[in-house]
Amino acid sequence: MVFSNLFFLFVFLPLNLLCYSLAKTIRTRNIIMLMFSLFFYAWGEPVYVFLLVGMALADWFFARLIQKGRDDGKMFLSKVGLIGALIVSLGLLGTFKYTGFLAETFHQLTGFPSVIPQIALPIGISFYTFQLISYVVDVYRGEVEAQKKFWLLLMYVSLFHQCIAGPIVRYQDVSREILCRKASREEISRGISRFCTGLAKKALLANSCGALADTLLLSDAVASNAASLSQNLATLQARPVLSLWLGVLAFMFQIYLDFSAYSDMAIGMGLMIGFHYKENFNYPYLSRSVSEFWRRWHISLGSFFRDYVYIPLGGNRRGLPRTIANLFIVWFLTGLWHGASWNFVLWGLYFFVFIAVERLFLGKLLERIPAVFSHLYLLIIVFFGWAIFRFRQPVLLNTVLGGMFGANGNPLTSFEFNTIFLNHIFFLLAAAIATMPLLKKLGERCSNNLRTTYVYNAVQLFVPPLLLLLSTAALVGNSYNPFLYFQF
Repeated sequence: MVFSNLFFLFVFLPLNLLCYSLAKTIRTRNIIMLMFSLFFYAWGEPVYVFLLVGMALADWFFARLIQKGRDDGKMFLSKVGLIGALIVSLGLLGTFKYTGFLAETFHQLTGFPSVIPQIALPIGISFYTFQLISYVVDVYRGEVEAQKKFWLLLMYVSLFHQCIAGPIVRYQDVSREILCRKASREEISRGISRFCTGLAKKALLANSCGALADTLLLSDAVASNAASLSQNLATLQARPVLSLWLGVLAFMFQIYLDFSAYSDMAIGMGLMIGFHYKENFNYPYLSRSVSEFWRRWHISLGSFFRDYVYIPLGGNRRGLPRTIANLFIVWFLTGLWHGASWNFVLWGLYFFVFIAVERLFLGKLLERIPAVFSHLYLLIIVFFGWAIFRFRQPVLLNTVLGGMFGANGNPLTSFEFNTIFLNHIFFLLAAAIATMPLLKKLGERCSNNLRTTYVYNAVQLFVPPLLLLLSTAALVGNSYNPFLYFQF
Protein backbone atom coordinates (compact mmCIF):
# COMPACT_ATOMS: atom_id res chain seq x y z
CA MET A 1 0.00 0.00 0.00
CA VAL A 2 1.25 3.49 -0.86
CA PHE A 3 -0.04 6.98 -0.10
CA SER A 4 -1.12 7.60 -3.70
CA ASN A 5 -3.33 4.50 -3.67
CA LEU A 6 -7.10 5.12 -3.83
CA PHE A 7 -7.78 2.53 -1.12
CA PHE A 8 -5.34 4.34 1.16
CA LEU A 9 -6.83 7.76 0.40
CA PHE A 10 -10.49 6.94 0.78
CA VAL A 11 -10.60 3.90 3.08
CA PHE A 12 -7.45 3.33 5.12
CA LEU A 13 -6.53 6.91 6.09
CA PRO A 14 -10.09 8.14 6.83
CA LEU A 15 -10.78 5.01 8.89
CA ASN A 16 -7.51 5.48 10.77
CA LEU A 17 -8.29 9.13 11.54
CA LEU A 18 -11.85 8.26 12.57
CA CYS A 19 -10.75 5.54 14.99
CA TYR A 20 -8.00 7.79 16.29
CA SER A 21 -10.37 10.70 16.94
CA LEU A 22 -12.87 8.47 18.77
CA ALA A 23 -10.20 7.17 21.14
CA LYS A 24 -10.05 9.11 24.41
CA THR A 25 -6.69 8.13 25.90
CA ILE A 26 -3.17 8.35 24.49
CA ARG A 27 -2.70 4.63 25.19
CA THR A 28 -5.70 3.71 23.06
CA ARG A 29 -4.58 6.07 20.30
CA ASN A 30 -1.12 4.53 20.27
CA ILE A 31 -2.61 1.04 20.04
CA ILE A 32 -4.73 2.18 17.11
CA MET A 33 -1.68 3.63 15.35
CA LEU A 34 0.28 0.43 15.95
CA MET A 35 -2.47 -1.82 14.58
CA PHE A 36 -3.04 0.33 11.52
CA SER A 37 0.70 0.63 10.89
CA LEU A 38 1.29 -3.13 11.03
CA PHE A 39 -1.68 -3.70 8.73
CA PHE A 40 -0.35 -1.05 6.35
CA TYR A 41 3.08 -2.67 6.21
CA ALA A 42 1.69 -6.19 5.91
CA TRP A 43 -0.65 -5.20 3.06
CA GLY A 44 1.83 -6.01 0.33
CA GLU A 45 4.15 -8.44 2.09
CA PRO A 46 2.63 -10.01 5.24
CA VAL A 47 5.62 -12.28 5.87
CA TYR A 48 8.10 -9.43 6.25
CA VAL A 49 6.09 -7.78 8.99
CA PHE A 50 7.65 -10.44 11.25
CA LEU A 51 11.09 -9.19 10.21
CA LEU A 52 10.11 -5.66 11.20
CA VAL A 53 8.74 -6.85 14.54
CA GLY A 54 11.74 -9.10 15.17
CA MET A 55 14.30 -6.39 14.44
CA ALA A 56 12.43 -3.94 16.67
CA LEU A 57 12.29 -6.57 19.45
CA ALA A 58 16.03 -7.23 19.21
CA ASP A 59 16.93 -3.53 19.32
CA TRP A 60 14.47 -2.95 22.18
CA PHE A 61 16.25 -5.66 24.17
CA PHE A 62 19.73 -4.32 23.37
CA ALA A 63 18.69 -0.76 24.20
CA ARG A 64 17.39 -1.92 27.57
CA LEU A 65 20.73 -3.68 28.13
CA ILE A 66 22.58 -0.48 27.25
CA GLN A 67 20.39 1.50 29.65
CA LYS A 68 21.03 -0.98 32.45
CA GLY A 69 24.76 -0.75 31.84
CA ARG A 70 24.62 3.05 31.99
CA ASP A 71 22.50 3.06 35.17
CA ASP A 72 24.77 0.54 36.90
CA GLY A 73 27.99 2.13 35.72
CA LYS A 74 28.89 -0.97 33.70
CA MET A 75 29.88 0.52 30.35
CA PHE A 76 31.14 -2.87 29.20
CA LEU A 77 27.53 -4.07 29.33
CA SER A 78 26.43 -1.03 27.33
CA LYS A 79 29.08 -1.69 24.69
CA VAL A 80 27.92 -5.30 24.41
CA GLY A 81 24.37 -4.06 23.86
CA LEU A 82 25.46 -1.53 21.24
CA ILE A 83 27.57 -4.05 19.32
CA GLY A 84 24.79 -6.64 19.49
CA ALA A 85 22.23 -4.17 18.13
CA LEU A 86 24.50 -3.09 15.28
CA ILE A 87 25.28 -6.70 14.35
CA VAL A 88 21.59 -7.63 14.22
CA SER A 89 20.39 -4.49 12.40
CA LEU A 90 23.21 -4.21 9.88
CA GLY A 91 23.41 -7.98 9.52
CA LEU A 92 19.75 -8.28 8.54
CA LEU A 93 19.97 -5.24 6.25
CA GLY A 94 23.05 -6.69 4.58
CA THR A 95 21.48 -10.14 4.23
CA PHE A 96 18.32 -8.99 2.54
CA LYS A 97 19.65 -6.03 0.57
CA TYR A 98 23.20 -6.93 -0.44
CA THR A 99 23.57 -10.73 -0.50
CA GLY A 100 22.48 -11.07 -4.12
CA PHE A 101 24.49 -8.01 -5.14
CA LEU A 102 27.72 -9.31 -3.56
CA ALA A 103 27.17 -12.82 -4.91
CA GLU A 104 26.65 -11.48 -8.43
CA THR A 105 29.79 -9.33 -8.14
CA PHE A 106 31.89 -12.30 -7.00
CA HIS A 107 30.38 -14.43 -9.74
CA GLN A 108 31.41 -11.92 -12.39
CA LEU A 109 34.96 -11.80 -11.00
CA THR A 110 35.57 -15.45 -10.12
CA GLY A 111 32.69 -17.51 -11.47
CA PHE A 112 31.67 -18.38 -7.91
CA PRO A 113 28.95 -18.96 -6.77
CA SER A 114 27.30 -20.67 -9.70
CA VAL A 115 23.80 -19.83 -8.46
CA ILE A 116 22.97 -16.23 -7.49
CA PRO A 117 20.57 -16.11 -4.52
CA GLN A 118 17.35 -14.25 -5.23
CA ILE A 119 16.27 -12.64 -1.98
CA ALA A 120 13.23 -10.37 -2.02
CA LEU A 121 13.92 -6.99 -0.43
CA PRO A 122 11.47 -6.02 2.34
CA ILE A 123 10.09 -2.58 1.51
CA GLY A 124 11.35 0.15 3.80
CA ILE A 125 14.05 -1.94 5.48
CA SER A 126 16.68 0.74 4.82
CA PHE A 127 14.55 3.37 6.53
CA TYR A 128 13.47 1.49 9.64
CA THR A 129 16.93 -0.04 10.09
CA PHE A 130 18.48 3.43 10.25
CA GLN A 131 15.77 4.58 12.63
CA LEU A 132 16.49 1.70 15.00
CA ILE A 133 20.24 2.30 14.76
CA SER A 134 19.78 5.98 15.61
CA TYR A 135 17.60 4.97 18.59
CA VAL A 136 20.12 2.47 19.99
CA VAL A 137 23.09 4.80 19.51
CA ASP A 138 21.24 7.70 21.14
CA VAL A 139 20.46 5.48 24.14
CA TYR A 140 24.15 4.54 24.30
CA ARG A 141 25.13 8.22 24.19
CA GLY A 142 22.66 9.02 26.96
CA GLU A 143 20.65 11.37 24.73
CA VAL A 144 17.39 9.44 25.28
CA GLU A 145 16.11 6.93 27.80
CA ALA A 146 15.52 3.41 26.57
CA GLN A 147 11.82 2.76 25.91
CA LYS A 148 10.56 0.35 28.57
CA LYS A 149 7.53 -0.83 26.59
CA PHE A 150 8.32 -2.79 23.46
CA TRP A 151 5.03 -2.07 21.74
CA LEU A 152 5.65 1.69 21.92
CA LEU A 153 9.03 1.29 20.25
CA LEU A 154 7.38 -0.90 17.64
CA MET A 155 4.75 1.78 17.05
CA TYR A 156 7.47 4.37 16.53
CA VAL A 157 9.45 2.34 14.02
CA SER A 158 6.43 0.96 12.12
CA LEU A 159 4.43 4.21 11.98
CA PHE A 160 2.94 4.12 8.48
CA HIS A 161 3.54 7.83 7.93
CA GLN A 162 7.24 7.22 7.37
CA CYS A 163 7.92 3.48 7.47
CA ILE A 164 8.32 2.70 3.75
CA ALA A 165 9.50 5.97 2.17
CA GLY A 166 10.98 8.12 4.91
CA PRO A 167 11.86 10.57 6.22
CA ILE A 168 14.21 8.94 8.74
CA VAL A 169 12.51 10.06 11.94
CA ARG A 170 14.75 9.83 15.01
CA TYR A 171 13.33 8.54 18.25
CA GLN A 172 14.65 11.52 20.18
CA ASP A 173 12.64 13.88 17.95
CA VAL A 174 9.31 12.23 18.77
CA SER A 175 9.93 10.47 22.10
CA ARG A 176 7.88 12.99 24.10
CA GLU A 177 5.05 12.99 21.58
CA ILE A 178 4.70 9.21 21.78
CA LEU A 179 3.29 9.59 25.30
CA CYS A 180 1.93 13.13 25.18
CA ARG A 181 0.61 14.81 22.06
CA LYS A 182 -2.40 16.77 20.95
CA ALA A 183 -3.19 18.19 17.56
CA SER A 184 -4.84 21.61 17.50
CA ARG A 185 -7.39 22.58 14.87
CA GLU A 186 -4.79 24.79 13.24
CA GLU A 187 -2.28 21.90 13.08
CA ILE A 188 -4.88 19.54 11.68
CA SER A 189 -5.70 22.11 9.01
CA ARG A 190 -2.02 22.56 8.16
CA GLY A 191 -1.59 18.80 8.10
CA ILE A 192 -4.46 18.31 5.64
CA SER A 193 -3.10 21.08 3.44
CA ARG A 194 0.43 19.66 3.53
CA PHE A 195 -0.82 16.16 2.73
CA CYS A 196 -2.90 17.35 -0.23
CA THR A 197 0.03 19.37 -1.53
CA GLY A 198 2.27 16.32 -1.38
CA LEU A 199 -0.36 14.15 -3.02
CA ALA A 200 -0.69 16.64 -5.89
CA LYS A 201 3.08 16.74 -6.27
CA LYS A 202 3.06 12.97 -6.65
CA ALA A 203 -0.09 12.35 -8.68
CA LEU A 204 -0.06 15.38 -10.97
CA LEU A 205 3.60 16.31 -11.41
CA ALA A 206 5.96 13.49 -10.40
CA ASN A 207 3.95 10.83 -12.26
CA SER A 208 3.75 13.00 -15.38
CA CYS A 209 7.50 13.64 -15.31
CA GLY A 210 8.13 9.96 -14.63
CA ALA A 211 6.02 8.90 -17.60
CA LEU A 212 7.95 11.29 -19.82
CA ALA A 213 11.31 10.01 -18.52
CA ASP A 214 10.26 6.40 -19.11
CA THR A 215 9.09 7.25 -22.62
CA LEU A 216 12.38 8.88 -23.60
CA LEU A 217 14.85 6.79 -21.55
CA LEU A 218 12.91 3.53 -21.02
CA SER A 219 11.82 2.53 -17.54
CA ASP A 220 14.52 1.28 -15.19
CA ALA A 221 12.99 -2.19 -15.10
CA VAL A 222 12.82 -2.41 -18.89
CA ALA A 223 16.19 -0.84 -19.56
CA SER A 224 17.98 -3.12 -17.10
CA ASN A 225 16.39 -6.31 -18.42
CA ALA A 226 19.38 -8.38 -19.53
CA ALA A 227 17.23 -10.52 -21.82
CA SER A 228 16.49 -7.57 -24.08
CA LEU A 229 19.55 -5.42 -23.35
CA SER A 230 20.61 -5.25 -27.00
CA GLN A 231 17.16 -4.11 -28.08
CA ASN A 232 17.04 -1.48 -25.33
CA LEU A 233 20.51 -0.31 -26.29
CA ALA A 234 19.45 0.06 -29.91
CA THR A 235 16.37 2.04 -28.82
CA LEU A 236 18.43 4.51 -26.79
CA GLN A 237 21.04 4.77 -29.54
CA ALA A 238 18.32 5.92 -31.94
CA ARG A 239 17.07 8.74 -29.71
CA PRO A 240 17.69 12.31 -30.95
CA VAL A 241 20.03 14.44 -28.85
CA LEU A 242 17.37 16.59 -27.23
CA SER A 243 15.25 13.53 -26.36
CA LEU A 244 18.00 12.29 -24.06
CA TRP A 245 18.47 15.70 -22.47
CA LEU A 246 14.74 16.05 -21.88
CA GLY A 247 14.51 12.52 -20.51
CA VAL A 248 17.16 13.15 -17.86
CA LEU A 249 15.58 16.53 -17.05
CA ALA A 250 12.20 14.86 -16.56
CA PHE A 251 13.78 12.27 -14.28
CA MET A 252 15.51 15.09 -12.38
CA PHE A 253 12.11 16.66 -11.74
CA GLN A 254 10.45 13.32 -10.99
CA ILE A 255 12.86 12.14 -8.32
CA TYR A 256 12.68 15.42 -6.40
CA LEU A 257 8.91 15.78 -6.67
CA ASP A 258 8.31 12.13 -5.76
CA PHE A 259 10.69 12.07 -2.82
CA SER A 260 9.58 15.41 -1.42
CA ALA A 261 5.93 14.49 -2.00
CA TYR A 262 6.19 11.48 0.30
CA SER A 263 7.90 13.65 2.91
CA ASP A 264 5.15 16.27 2.58
CA MET A 265 2.48 13.63 3.04
CA ALA A 266 4.29 12.10 6.02
CA ILE A 267 4.68 15.50 7.70
CA GLY A 268 1.03 16.30 6.98
CA MET A 269 -0.30 13.05 8.44
CA GLY A 270 1.92 13.53 11.47
CA LEU A 271 0.46 16.98 12.10
CA MET A 272 -3.06 15.54 11.93
CA ILE A 273 -2.40 13.46 15.05
CA GLY A 274 0.13 15.62 16.88
CA PHE A 275 3.49 14.35 15.60
CA HIS A 276 5.95 16.99 14.37
CA TYR A 277 8.39 15.51 11.86
CA LYS A 278 11.29 17.64 10.72
CA GLU A 279 11.51 19.02 7.20
CA ASN A 280 13.26 16.67 4.78
CA PHE A 281 13.70 18.89 1.70
CA ASN A 282 14.45 22.59 1.40
CA TYR A 283 14.31 23.44 -2.30
CA PRO A 284 17.66 21.77 -3.09
CA TYR A 285 17.73 22.81 -6.76
CA LEU A 286 18.20 26.42 -5.63
CA SER A 287 21.61 25.57 -4.16
CA ARG A 288 24.87 27.19 -5.27
CA SER A 289 27.18 24.28 -4.44
CA VAL A 290 27.07 20.52 -4.12
CA SER A 291 27.67 20.83 -0.38
CA GLU A 292 24.68 23.13 -0.03
CA PHE A 293 22.60 20.83 -2.20
CA TRP A 294 23.15 17.96 0.20
CA ARG A 295 22.25 20.14 3.16
CA ARG A 296 18.91 20.73 1.46
CA TRP A 297 18.27 17.27 -0.08
CA HIS A 298 16.95 14.36 2.02
CA ILE A 299 17.98 16.20 5.18
CA SER A 300 17.16 13.29 7.49
CA LEU A 301 19.53 10.95 5.62
CA GLY A 302 22.31 13.54 5.45
CA SER A 303 22.05 14.27 9.15
CA PHE A 304 22.10 10.53 9.91
CA PHE A 305 25.38 9.97 8.08
CA ARG A 306 26.80 13.14 9.63
CA ASP A 307 25.90 12.27 13.22
CA TYR A 308 26.38 8.50 13.16
CA VAL A 309 29.20 7.99 10.65
CA TYR A 310 31.11 11.18 9.75
CA ILE A 311 31.49 12.69 13.23
CA PRO A 312 32.29 9.35 14.97
CA LEU A 313 35.01 8.81 12.34
CA GLY A 314 36.53 12.11 13.39
CA GLY A 315 34.76 14.54 11.06
CA ASN A 316 37.06 17.38 10.11
CA ARG A 317 38.93 17.43 13.42
CA ARG A 318 41.95 15.32 12.43
CA GLY A 319 43.45 17.19 9.51
CA LEU A 320 42.62 17.48 5.83
CA PRO A 321 43.71 13.99 4.67
CA ARG A 322 41.60 12.31 7.36
CA THR A 323 38.67 14.61 6.52
CA ILE A 324 38.80 13.59 2.86
CA ALA A 325 39.02 9.92 3.86
CA ASN A 326 35.98 10.33 6.13
CA LEU A 327 34.06 12.01 3.32
CA PHE A 328 34.97 9.14 1.01
CA ILE A 329 33.59 6.57 3.47
CA VAL A 330 30.40 8.56 4.01
CA TRP A 331 29.68 8.98 0.31
CA PHE A 332 30.54 5.39 -0.52
CA LEU A 333 28.01 4.28 2.11
CA THR A 334 25.49 6.90 0.98
CA GLY A 335 25.60 5.56 -2.55
CA LEU A 336 25.39 1.95 -1.39
CA TRP A 337 22.44 2.76 0.87
CA HIS A 338 20.46 3.98 -2.13
CA GLY A 339 20.57 0.60 -3.84
CA ALA A 340 22.44 -2.67 -4.23
CA SER A 341 24.08 -1.79 -7.53
CA TRP A 342 27.43 -0.34 -8.57
CA ASN A 343 25.83 2.63 -10.30
CA PHE A 344 24.60 3.87 -6.90
CA VAL A 345 28.12 3.54 -5.50
CA LEU A 346 29.46 5.44 -8.52
CA TRP A 347 26.76 8.06 -7.97
CA GLY A 348 27.81 8.51 -4.33
CA LEU A 349 31.52 8.77 -5.21
CA TYR A 350 30.66 11.19 -8.02
CA PHE A 351 29.28 13.61 -5.44
CA PHE A 352 32.18 12.87 -3.09
CA VAL A 353 34.61 14.21 -5.70
CA PHE A 354 32.82 17.55 -5.99
CA ILE A 355 32.30 17.90 -2.24
CA ALA A 356 35.99 17.18 -1.64
CA VAL A 357 37.04 19.71 -4.30
CA GLU A 358 34.69 22.29 -2.80
CA ARG A 359 36.18 21.58 0.62
CA LEU A 360 39.71 22.08 -0.79
CA PHE A 361 39.27 25.31 -2.76
CA LEU A 362 36.19 25.49 -5.00
CA GLY A 363 33.72 26.36 -2.25
CA LYS A 364 35.28 29.77 -1.56
CA LEU A 365 35.35 30.53 -5.29
CA LEU A 366 31.66 29.66 -5.66
CA GLU A 367 30.82 32.12 -2.87
CA ARG A 368 32.58 34.97 -4.68
CA ILE A 369 31.29 34.52 -8.23
CA PRO A 370 27.80 35.75 -9.30
CA ALA A 371 25.00 33.55 -8.02
CA VAL A 372 23.77 32.69 -11.52
CA PHE A 373 27.06 30.95 -12.37
CA SER A 374 27.35 28.98 -9.12
CA HIS A 375 23.71 27.97 -9.45
CA LEU A 376 24.28 26.82 -13.03
CA TYR A 377 27.32 24.84 -11.87
CA LEU A 378 25.20 23.02 -9.30
CA LEU A 379 22.40 22.20 -11.73
CA ILE A 380 24.82 20.75 -14.27
CA ILE A 381 26.50 18.55 -11.64
CA VAL A 382 23.18 17.31 -10.27
CA PHE A 383 21.77 16.76 -13.77
CA PHE A 384 24.51 14.33 -14.77
CA GLY A 385 24.43 12.80 -11.31
CA TRP A 386 20.81 11.75 -11.85
CA ALA A 387 21.80 10.18 -15.17
CA ILE A 388 24.28 7.98 -13.26
CA PHE A 389 21.60 7.21 -10.67
CA ARG A 390 19.09 6.13 -13.30
CA PHE A 391 21.01 3.50 -15.29
CA ARG A 392 22.27 0.34 -13.61
CA GLN A 393 23.80 -0.97 -16.84
CA PRO A 394 27.05 0.91 -17.69
CA VAL A 395 26.54 0.40 -21.42
CA LEU A 396 23.18 2.18 -21.26
CA LEU A 397 24.65 5.05 -19.25
CA ASN A 398 27.49 5.45 -21.74
CA THR A 399 25.02 5.40 -24.63
CA VAL A 400 22.87 8.11 -23.07
CA LEU A 401 25.77 10.34 -22.05
CA GLY A 402 27.40 9.97 -25.45
CA GLY A 403 24.12 10.53 -27.27
CA MET A 404 23.55 13.78 -25.37
CA PHE A 405 26.63 15.16 -27.10
CA GLY A 406 25.97 13.71 -30.54
CA ALA A 407 28.20 10.64 -30.30
CA ASN A 408 25.40 8.35 -31.52
CA GLY A 409 25.18 10.22 -34.83
CA ASN A 410 21.55 11.28 -34.38
CA PRO A 411 19.93 14.62 -35.24
CA LEU A 412 19.26 17.27 -32.62
CA THR A 413 15.51 16.72 -32.69
CA SER A 414 12.74 14.88 -34.51
CA PHE A 415 9.03 15.19 -35.24
CA GLU A 416 8.25 12.64 -32.50
CA PHE A 417 10.32 14.54 -29.96
CA ASN A 418 8.69 17.86 -30.87
CA THR A 419 5.26 16.34 -30.38
CA ILE A 420 6.19 14.81 -27.02
CA PHE A 421 7.76 18.05 -25.83
CA LEU A 422 4.73 20.17 -26.76
CA ASN A 423 2.40 17.70 -25.05
CA HIS A 424 4.37 17.93 -21.79
CA ILE A 425 5.56 21.54 -21.75
CA PHE A 426 2.96 22.73 -19.23
CA PHE A 427 3.72 19.85 -16.87
CA LEU A 428 7.44 20.63 -17.12
CA LEU A 429 6.83 24.31 -16.35
CA ALA A 430 4.65 23.37 -13.39
CA ALA A 431 7.32 20.94 -12.19
CA ALA A 432 9.99 23.64 -12.46
CA ILE A 433 7.82 26.04 -10.43
CA ALA A 434 7.24 23.31 -7.81
CA THR A 435 11.00 23.07 -7.22
CA MET A 436 11.07 26.74 -6.18
CA PRO A 437 9.46 28.55 -3.23
CA LEU A 438 7.54 31.01 -5.45
CA LEU A 439 4.07 29.99 -4.31
CA LYS A 440 5.21 29.74 -0.69
CA LYS A 441 6.61 33.27 -0.71
CA LEU A 442 3.51 34.58 -2.46
CA GLY A 443 1.35 32.99 0.23
CA GLU A 444 3.47 34.52 3.01
CA ARG A 445 3.16 37.98 1.46
CA CYS A 446 -0.60 37.64 1.09
CA SER A 447 -1.00 36.39 4.66
CA ASN A 448 0.98 39.34 6.04
CA ASN A 449 -0.93 41.95 4.04
CA LEU A 450 -4.24 43.09 5.48
CA ARG A 451 -5.66 43.76 2.02
CA THR A 452 -5.03 40.21 0.84
CA THR A 453 -5.57 38.26 4.06
CA TYR A 454 -9.12 37.33 3.10
CA VAL A 455 -7.98 36.13 -0.29
CA TYR A 456 -5.23 34.07 1.33
CA ASN A 457 -7.66 32.49 3.81
CA ALA A 458 -10.07 31.63 1.00
CA VAL A 459 -7.26 30.02 -0.98
CA GLN A 460 -6.17 28.03 2.09
CA LEU A 461 -9.74 26.80 2.47
CA PHE A 462 -10.48 25.77 -1.10
CA VAL A 463 -7.11 24.72 -2.54
CA PRO A 464 -6.57 21.48 -0.51
CA PRO A 465 -9.91 19.91 -1.55
CA LEU A 466 -9.26 21.03 -5.12
CA LEU A 467 -5.82 19.40 -5.11
CA LEU A 468 -7.35 16.24 -3.66
CA LEU A 469 -10.01 16.23 -6.39
CA LEU A 470 -7.49 16.76 -9.19
CA SER A 471 -5.11 14.15 -7.74
CA THR A 472 -7.92 11.62 -7.47
CA ALA A 473 -8.95 12.26 -11.06
CA ALA A 474 -5.35 11.75 -12.17
CA LEU A 475 -5.01 8.51 -10.21
CA VAL A 476 -8.33 7.14 -11.49
CA GLY A 477 -7.62 8.02 -15.11
CA ASN A 478 -3.98 6.91 -15.21
CA SER A 479 -2.58 3.48 -14.39
CA TYR A 480 0.96 4.89 -14.24
CA ASN A 481 1.73 5.37 -10.54
CA PRO A 482 5.28 4.17 -9.87
CA PHE A 483 6.75 3.52 -6.43
CA LEU A 484 10.45 4.46 -6.55
CA TYR A 485 11.53 3.01 -3.23
CA PHE A 486 11.67 -0.73 -3.83
CA GLN A 487 15.49 -0.62 -3.59
CA PHE A 488 15.15 0.76 -0.05
